[in-house]
Amino acid sequence: MDNFDIEALVWIGIGFAGQALFMMRFVIQWWSSEKAKRVVIPVAFWYFSLAGSLVLVVYAIHRKDPVFIFGQALPLVIYLRNLHLHYKSKGRSAAS
Repeated sequence: MDNFDIEALVWIGIGFAGQALFMMRFVIQWWSSEKAKRVVIPVAFWYFSLAGSLVLVVYAIHRKDPVFIFGQALPLVIYLRNLHLHYKSKGRSAAS
């Protein structure tokens, strides 16, 4: 196996890892909702969203795919903002 094949396999692995991280957010959300018997979005959902998108952006940049880059990079701002709001509200509830 030459270097190109190994490099291609590594990048495919990175792409699949990003997809797996992104998919895990739904598994976590589903599992949490089933346990609570109501719709729940745990903070882990946002961490998996962030991690999955970051890895997929790196993969998309490597592939030089502007549609994929845009589709994964823009939501990063939303995931970061949701985590910020989560921790900001935790600080408020602890203070009250």
